[in-house]
Amino acid sequence: MASRIDRDLVVATALRLLNEDGLDGLRLRRIAKELDVQAPALYWHFKNKQELLDEMATEIFRRLFRSAVPAGGPGPDGRWPSWQEMLLHSCAALRRELLTYRDGGKAVAGTRMTDDSFAAPMELFLSHFTAVGFTLEEAARAWWTAYNYTIGLVIEEQSVHPDPAHPEARDPAYDLDARERRLGGTYPLAAHAGRTLFGGTEEAFEAGLRIIVAGIAAEYANHPTRKGR
Repeated sequence: MASRIDRDLVVATALRLLNEDGLDGLRLRRIAKELDVQAPALYWHFKNKQELLDEMATEIFRRLFRSAVPAGGPGPDGRWPSWQEMLLHSCAALRRELLTYRDGGKAVAGTRMTDDSFAAPMELFLSHFTAVGFTLEEAARAWWTAYNYTIGLVIEEQSVHPDPAHPEARDPAYDLDARERRLGGTYPLAAHAGRTLFGGTEEAFEAGLRIIVAGIAAEYANHPTRKGR
């Protein structure tokens, strides 16, 4: 039996088991068995599964920020040349990190951060907007829109390709040929749209994110408070 466990060890074990069992299969009893302790020992650290999920999500973001933020900007000050580049690169980094975990998108959706480690990266991200004239409200909404797009798309993407160890494997429910045969006779547009929606997920993510970036730029330029400036 393990002589001692702490929150970090429980979370690291839970993230590892997440890739084996998925979010629905992640159980405190399973984690306790892996750590060779009795399940009640985990309750010293987490009152319930939601508290554990909150800490797991926070750790995912800690890992992302440690790896992505210092090297994220090409300049010596760690900044990107524009808010557009910042948004494209940071959301791409977020997607890559979430895809390393089975159900990574679902694991972070709706969770609460357990510390303030997110604040410094958010400050950096928002500063790219405010430096060029966005109000803080506009900056926050722009970032929040792109962030939620990324989380939502990853959830959908992981329903198509659920195993991070085999990203090329496709869930049989998303067999594109079978989908086209089923829908093509009556709904030809919906049938063939599947190639775009569920085919190249990398291309779909990048295309959608660029639409959001363009929309933010257009909204910012046409905002009533900008006219005449």
